Amino acid sequence: MELKTDIIIVGTGAAGLFSALNLPLDKNIIIITKDKAENSDSFLAQGGICVLKNKDDYKNYFDDTLKAGHYENDKKSVEIMINSSKEIIEDLEKYDVKFKKDNGKYVYTREGAHSSPRILFHKDITGKEITSKLLNEAKKRNNIKIIEQFTMVDIINKNNKCYGIIGRDKKGSIIPIKADYTIFACGGIGGLFDNSTNFPHITADGVAIAINNNIELKNIDYIQIHPTTLYSKKTGRRFLISESVRGEGAVLLNKDMKRFADELLPRDILTKKILEQMKKDNMPYVWLSMKPIANKDIKSHFPNIYEHCLKEGYDVTKECIPVVPSQHYFMGGIKVDYNSKTSMENLYAVGETSCNGVHGKNRLASNSLLESLVFAKRAAKDITRENKKSEDIKLNIDLSNYNDYNKLQESYRKIVLGEIERNKKEYEQSNHNEA
Repeated sequence: MELKTDIIIVGTGAAGLFSALNLPLDKNIIIITKDKAENSDSFLAQGGICVLKNKDDYKNYFDDTLKAGHYENDKKSVEIMINSSKEIIEDLEKYDVKFKKDNGKYVYTREGAHSSPRILFHKDITGKEITSKLLNEAKKRNNIKIIEQFTMVDIINKNNKCYGIIGRDKKGSIIPIKADYTIFACGGIGGLFDNSTNFPHITADGVAIAINNNIELKNIDYIQIHPTTLYSKKTGRRFLISESVRGEGAVLLNKDMKRFADELLPRDILTKKILEQMKKDNMPYVWLSMKPIANKDIKSHFPNIYEHCLKEGYDVTKECIPVVPSQHYFMGGIKVDYNSKTSMENLYAVGETSCNGVHGKNRLASNSLLESLVFAKRAAKDITRENKKSEDIKLNIDLSNYNDYNKLQESYRKIVLGEIERNKKEYEQSNHNEA
């Protein structure tokens, strides 16, 4: 059995859905996801989405992004992202996405490493607000078919040209899906780590498949740790305490309940300071106090965080909560150009699985949703311009190679972690030689 479509998209996060919604209505599109459509990391994003609020803020926004990224950012990618931000917000509002407003004007919040407030938000569930509305729109469209619990195990590759993917359905059947164009929107790498804010099923399959098919990668060892996730002895995904909590005034305290750091430092620098303090205190966490924020603001701006902490036994309006750094975001990935094209013909990558250089070595808070949407739309527009049909090739693939799914997943895990380590050593060696 095999399927055929015009475009196959791997992933139901914001990037995958936005790609689909920006493709022509006369194109048949299949979107697959390993889990339920709602179980993407885009749904988990709390803080918000950056926007160029006025032309006077351009230089500061640009500089903040580069400073956070240790000046390893691709400047043209940053420029494209910032200049496209207003258009993206307008697009989202057409899909009924709601952002906080006061008397009809946007309310902006601030997060770490931002020189001023420029982040639009919806309570503390901005990612859910955006992605759920995009998913609702995708479900309405007759040309889009979403297949849940369907896992990509490989691509159909002939002479460095992608002809679609090979997938595994929930019954274990291996099914090729031929397509003129393929878009990877597979998310990050959090499922490879014990402590992560990501869903555990997001395990960098796209990156592993790229490595196996000699598709170029970029900055694969650039992995962001979020400074503040709720400490827990339970296993599984870590609950993120949004950076905007600190942007609104929350403070970090050591075991003696004294402040020890500037809470709005870039994420990698603040993470280092928290880990150092944990070592000094001989504690598995530090404290975060939300007391500087008014109770009514906590309950209106951060209702999800308030309720979750309450379930865990902490009333953030009355007491501190224990927080610890956890793996959060992947700045590296499959190398793409400014239209999200990979080094393989007819294959695009968008969102966290791609690397266009926007984030450099460290992502500026709330640039992730914006970057994903900007470059997802550019991928869709580029495919629309090209509008090529692939020849119908005969498959010469032994599908039995994909029957042992557990073995395959372990293999992919080792491939990605091995490549990350190799790149880390190369980076360290390069820096050592320069020194």
